[in-house]
Amino acid sequence: MRNIDVLVIGGGASGLQSAITAKSTYPEKEVVLVRQEEKALIPCGIPYIFGTLGSSDKNLMRDAALTNLDVEIIIDKMTELFPEEHSCAFASGKKFRYEKLILALGSIPTKPSWLKGGDLENVFTIPKNKIYLDQMLEKIKPMKNIVVVGAGFIGVEVSDELNKKGYKVTLVELEPTILSKAFDPEFGKIAEDHLKERGVKLITGAGIEEIKGKDRVESVLLTNGEELEADGVILSIGYVPNTKIVEEAGIELNELGFIKTCEYMRVMPSSTDIVAVGDCAEKRDFITRKLDATMLASTACAEARIAAMNLYSLSPCKPFSGTIAIYSTAIGDHAYGTAGLTESRAKIENFDIVCGSFTGRDTHPGNFSHSHKQMVKLVVAADCGMILGGEVYGGYSTGELINAIGFLIQNRVTVKALLTMQIGTQPLLTGSPAGYPLIKAAEVVAKKMLK
Repeated sequence: MRNIDVLVIGGGASGLQSAITAKSTYPEKEVVLVRQEEKALIPCGIPYIFGTLGSSDKNLMRDAALTNLDVEIIIDKMTELFPEEHSCAFASGKKFRYEKLILALGSIPTKPSWLKGGDLENVFTIPKNKIYLDQMLEKIKPMKNIVVVGAGFIGVEVSDELNKKGYKVTLVELEPTILSKAFDPEFGKIAEDHLKERGVKLITGAGIEEIKGKDRVESVLLTNGEELEADGVILSIGYVPNTKIVEEAGIELNELGFIKTCEYMRVMPSSTDIVAVGDCAEKRDFITRKLDATMLASTACAEARIAAMNLYSLSPCKPFSGTIAIYSTAIGDHAYGTAGLTESRAKIENFDIVCGSFTGRDTHPGNFSHSHKQMVKLVVAADCGMILGGEVYGGYSTGELINAIGFLIQNRVTVKALLTMQIGTQPLLTGSPAGYPLIKAAEVVAKKMLK
């Protein structure tokens, strides 16, 4: 049996970041990463292989990021875990003994067992699996009508990309608006309008009842009675943590199915030598402190850095403070970002809040050809002025602006502090110093709080 200092299981974003950070922090340690895939995909780039990129080969993580640090990559599959023995068994028959184990097992797509017709040919999900996706790309080539079920980020992005390639795409969403878990209705409605303008047929407020066909997909029956002609169906209705093997090994899962962890990502209740990161690991919302099911590569990498830095010695300066769901997406040249609590979620959680929005431009003046309208909304605690959440609609600068709002939330910044925040502005790159949408939204909130 081979002995390994740091063994990483999983080659997604969290596995990659864990291995890099572990080797950088503890260069004297041998770090080995085991993954199932010969080539690992960039998870958030997967929707774009259906259109803009055109191939999964253009959406690959660079192994050089690992090999340049002398991290060894092994292609294999963990089949058993023995925590008491500090060892793992693999499909190849190999068995490794570890000093420290990082579980970066990821997630798998949801495919409901109750769905009649779900096992027909040409019913797809979106796994992080290159072989599956390459086969899927080949199968959909001759198709004309594709129904996408689920209008979260992946469903929206896949629909838009397929539409670019000339497919007739219908996107079906059970909720009243798309992206409803991440955005308040006014932002979801803007996104809906842009998606429809680009040619995607959108049906909201209806779910999928049945997929019909003799051997392969022929149509989709919705809960509202409508039947859609379809050559293929893509189910984009969420993911579940990939935790079956660790559960069989006796590792505790929380009520949502995630591996229980502490703020240093160590497996609970008492393991000091096993950590879990990414989609398989427990999340708690930064603000509500409730268990959360957020699955984001950016969150996974933050967890991975913390877990790896604390592998051999804990630092009170380096715990994971909780998940701030920071999302962004784009439909054409229109971008959307969200961080923390939406107004809707804050009200459900019974926070006393004040909200404010401002719409300006992302350049000054707004006459440049690349100038875009920029709308910022802030959700603020009424009693102390702390920023609880924010949403942005605008051009491509939206991605970095929502990251800044996420940082404000993480550092418990108040509206009062935001009003005096010093910023750098430039006509081609930002809004006006006198009309900077983020600060203007804070002004709107501050005025409401004075009343």
